[in-house]
Amino acid sequence: MSYLEEFQYQINNRDFHKFFQLWEEYCTSDCVDTTEFLELLEMIKNSDFAKLFGQFVETALPLWKCVEDKNDSYKILKLLIDLQTTNAPILADIAFQALEEKFGDDANFRDNIRMIGLRTRESFQGAISNYELLNHLKKGSFVFHSSGWDTGEVMDVSRIREQAAIEFESVTGIKHLTFDNAFKTLIPLTKDHFLARRFADPDLLEEQARKDSLEVVKALLRDLGSHTASEIKEELCELVIPEKDWTKWWQGARAKLKKDTMVESPSALKHPFRLRKSEITHEDRLHKAIEKHVNLDDIIQTSYSFVRDHPHMFRKEEGKDTLKNKLLGLLSHEELTQVQELQIAIFLESFFGHKVEGRALDDFIQRVENVEGVINKMDILAFKKRALVMIREHRKDWLDIFLSLFFTIQQNTLRDYFLTELNTGESKELILQKLRELLKHPEKNPEVYVWYFQKLVKLGKSGGDLPFSDKEGRCQFFEGFLILLHKIEHDAKYRDLTKKMYNMLIAKRYATVRFLIEGTTLEFIKEFLLLVSKCHTFTDHDKKILRSLAIVVHPSLSPKRKRGAMQFDHNVIWTTEEGYQKIQERIKQIGTVEMIENAREVEAAREHGDLRENAEYKFAVERRSRLQGEMKDLSKQLNKARILTKDDTYPNEVGVGSVVDLEDSKGNAVTYTILGPWETNPENYIISYQSQFAEALLGNKIGDKIKFRDEEYKVVGLKTFLQ
Repeated sequence: MSYLEEFQYQINNRDFHKFFQLWEEYCTSDCVDTTEFLELLEMIKNSDFAKLFGQFVETALPLWKCVEDKNDSYKILKLLIDLQTTNAPILADIAFQALEEKFGDDANFRDNIRMIGLRTRESFQGAISNYELLNHLKKGSFVFHSSGWDTGEVMDVSRIREQAAIEFESVTGIKHLTFDNAFKTLIPLTKDHFLARRFADPDLLEEQARKDSLEVVKALLRDLGSHTASEIKEELCELVIPEKDWTKWWQGARAKLKKDTMVESPSALKHPFRLRKSEITHEDRLHKAIEKHVNLDDIIQTSYSFVRDHPHMFRKEEGKDTLKNKLLGLLSHEELTQVQELQIAIFLESFFGHKVEGRALDDFIQRVENVEGVINKMDILAFKKRALVMIREHRKDWLDIFLSLFFTIQQNTLRDYFLTELNTGESKELILQKLRELLKHPEKNPEVYVWYFQKLVKLGKSGGDLPFSDKEGRCQFFEGFLILLHKIEHDAKYRDLTKKMYNMLIAKRYATVRFLIEGTTLEFIKEFLLLVSKCHTFTDHDKKILRSLAIVVHPSLSPKRKRGAMQFDHNVIWTTEEGYQKIQERIKQIGTVEMIENAREVEAAREHGDLRENAEYKFAVERRSRLQGEMKDLSKQLNKARILTKDDTYPNEVGVGSVVDLEDSKGNAVTYTILGPWETNPENYIISYQSQFAEALLGNKIGDKIKFRDEEYKVVGLKTFLQ
């Protein structure tokens, strides 16, 4: 285990005692690896041990003096001064000498020394970093705010007031920061830094990203460190590349990253892309990757992946011959299986044009007995397809093999190939018979059934020469599809397939269902609704929509509704003109008054210091969240609102807008006005049509009796509130 790994292990275990013992051992070395030393100090600075370690920074000075390179020595010293907490005179002297040597000719050198604390030497932690920041703070320069304001551009600097005016990415307006606050939160950025380029001119960066996606992503990795694919998306999507173009752009960029010799591509999605310190050729990467594996299957897969992803590497005869000889050597392996032998033979013939003596591919295909087992065990799709083409060309029993593999092969692209070959000539009747069996028992091969159903849907109204591609055939497969969904939806083994089937039907506002049920018979629609009711995967909302789609095809299925049924539409909020204006005024009040006041509260609270223990800041942020939530909810409701008019009310039937005179069982009279939720006023007997009592009243007429909570009421009078 390297020193860095051991230090990281002790940091993760939070064992400072063992960490410091290891540190003392590290400092006794006579020679120093400057790269390792820098990485170690960065690791400590970003850990929980930073404050504790700050008391012992002087123990690093002997090791620091061993660093010969001036630039490395300066970088290490800067980190040591960032970490130190003792403010020891020896550290002050060393820091001052380093700054004087580097910046001694600056006009503001003495003034800067005063502001970073090296004149009094009472407190000078981070003095070198702070001096560099002061030197950097000029109009037009860029900085990064480490406490959440992101990238900023310096608009003005006042050395008299000791403050800088900066416009930040994530806050509105220009912010004025004192130098003391700047020392705590700002990090200088060069103008070619990725964040500075993105903030200064995102349009120019987008133009560069479209022309050279590789260089932009490499700049991101260089300046921001290792990033996963999702983290790269967060930095670029919408901010640089529009979301609608992201998928296509990232596919191209990712392909280039995998081929770049300076970028280490991850083996899994959750792992990051890394920028290498030195270039590694594709040939070296291939050799190292092969050396890691002992298993023949892994060696074949790794070799194929490199050939597929880096075809240009075979322009060099040396690299090409090396891999060919490696594959030829595998053929003499004692544990070589038929599957591996076939894949190597295809590899050599397809990519190198090399036929192995006595092991010609066509001869091999003809003499294999369990050819189906061999094909199913092959891992590389391209090799499978090549082997199947050879079977079609060189074996008399290819028809039986294809019919058998049609239901056992996992890849849809190969199923497409089988279907193309089998759906011609004499074999057409055989594939039709197999599909009839599949239609009769879809649960025997669910994946194949769903795949074929998708093909029928994609053909659309144009049909085609595939079996069951006419209207009647599609309907038969649709019924079978719903039967299959019902049978497998509770089987954990088919959880992903069930989700896929469900999404197929509801996608694009149930477009597949609309297409399949269009022009069908009433009997089919009734069977369709029955099957839908048996599928628990569909929500109640889904079932309502599917029923409404069926009613569009056959209106006779529509249930008879009351005249006032429109009042039960939950997507509409009924209101009066006064209620509508009241909500508009409330939204305006929040947006133009309360949100602005709250922004001032947040800003004022932020100036008080440490946000983690700042109660005023937390309260102001919580209030901002409440105001934003209220404004969002009211805006949504306002979009659903509909102002009541005379045309929306019924004089002879209780509905929204009705004034109802009721009489209870004891002869007591009471009058209720039914309006929207925004006008509700129980004290004045104004109730919402969404209330349970109002729902019991809706649709009734004069003389009707209503029972509600053990009390009986009679409608004795009725009018509209607009009269």
